Formats: sequence, C-alpha cells, structure tokens
Amino acid sequence: MRHTYSVWVVGGDQRQARLAELLAGAGHTVYTFGLERAGALEGVEARTELSEAGESDCVVLPLPAMGEKSTLNAPLSEQKYPMEEILTAIGSGPAVCAGRVDPPLQELADRLGVTLHDYAAREEFAVANAVPTAEGALQLAMEELPVTLHGARVLVIGFGRLGRALAPRLSALGARVTVAARKWSDLAWIKVSGWEGEHSGQLKGWLCAYDLIINTVPALILDEGCLHDLKPGCLVLDLASKPGGVDFDAARRLGVPAIWALSLPGKVAPVTAGVIVRDTVCHILDELGV
Repeated sequence: MRHTYSVWVVGGDQRQARLAELLAGAGHTVYTFGLERAGALEGVEARTELSEAGESDCVVLPLPAMGEKSTLNAPLSEQKYPMEEILTAIGSGPAVCAGRVDPPLQELADRLGVTLHDYAAREEFAVANAVPTAEGALQLAMEELPVTLHGARVLVIGFGRLGRALAPRLSALGARVTVAARKWSDLAWIKVSGWEGEHSGQLKGWLCAYDLIINTVPALILDEGCLHDLKPGCLVLDLASKPGGVDFDAARRLGVPAIWALSLPGKVAPVTAGVIVRDTVCHILDELGV
C-alpha cells in the first residue's frame, strides 16, 4: 500500500466534504467535484469537470452514490449530474468506491465497464457507522419528545448493528427498553442483556404503552394497523434505509409524529462520518494493492 494517493471526492454531503479535508490533511492530493456549496476546503482543489478524474488512483462517490432520477447524489452542488455521465468520465482506471450501490447503479456500472467497491456494504463500516447513527437518534428523540428519555418506554425494532448500538445507550439514559427482533436467537440475547423482548412479527396489538419507537429494519413493520395502536404523542423514528419500515402516509392520516431520519451521521457528526469513510476506503485500497 502506498503512502499517498491522488483522490477525487465526487458529490455527497458534509461527510464527503470532511472526508476530502481528512485525506488532504494526511498528505494525499485531493480534488472535489459537485461539492461547491461546502465552501473552501483546506488543502483541497475544487474542480468543475471530471476530465482528469480517470487518471487518479481513487474516486470516492457518496452514500448513497445515486440520487433521484439516476443522478449523482450531490446535495451540496448547484447542478444535477446524470450518473451515466459521471461514470463515463471516471472510466475504468481508478479504484471507484461508492456507498450503498443499488441494483440500477450496479447495472449501469457493469454496462460501462466500471467496477464499484461498495464501502457501505463492508462490516467495519456498518459497525462504526452505527455509533453516530445511534447518537443522532438519541439527539433527535430528546429534541422532539415532550418527556425525558429517563423513565420513557422505548421500543427498538431490529437487533442488527444499529439496534445493538441503540439499546444500551437508551438504557444508560434510564429508558425502559424493549427490543423487537425476528430471530429467536436474537430474542435470547436481548433478554440476557437485560431488556424486554418482542417478536417483530407479532407487534400488532402490543404497541399502546410506548413513548418512543425507533425502527431500524428496512421493511414495512409499522403499517396502518400498528400505527393505530400507538398512544397519543408516541414519537416514531425510522432510521432504516429505503424503503424504510413505516407507513408515513398512514402516520399523517392518524396524526402520529413520525420522522424518517436518513443519513444521520452526515448531519450530526460529519467529521466522524468522514473518518469512517476514509478508513474503509483505505482498507479497500490496501486489499486491492493500490
């Protein structure tokens, strides 16, 4: 593994802006594209075209890499860039690292002969990213709830990496925590950890006591029937990636306060989120022998 690289950070939010500065601070040559609203970044050269990106060692695309209508996910840019044009300009020369590569993007990359390395699919990224996501969820809950988390009845749906990060942090703040999971083995671990457990497929009719429900499962769990069971004022936070786990149309009809809190790390802890992306991308480059 080399000590310095030529890296392009293309599109994204504050996570990518901080990533660019972190890479530059470590001595790498860093260019950005599609991040103009991030302002001047220390040690980083902003570019308005990708003509030289194909000559770099690595291109880092955002998380998720592709936004609406097959465009680059670039909320800090004034422009919309078709993803096909982005990948065509990058070409097959650099190592291309992208976050949360969905099937349409993968199909496009395959057609153009561009190999994508999905850093968000790696275990070390997912584990590390659960921490700022969990902390962001706690911050949001404390801002939105009319009661303290101490003493509140809280249901966490899902016992994956994020659920495992959330439950102990909620307990440490004095919340009365229940965790819902699908696997009986997970329910066993939930109970021996000191939390109440519920099967995620059997929640309907048992949701009337909670002050806060946090979903981490990217599949419809809280449908209209479940939402109808909630007591007035119960806050629902959906942390799951698309398609999410909450029927938000039903929530609006029923007057349930529900928030789809996507990309929390980039909003509440962009520097930490940038460090996590940087470390994972460096692991990929090391494995590729770049």
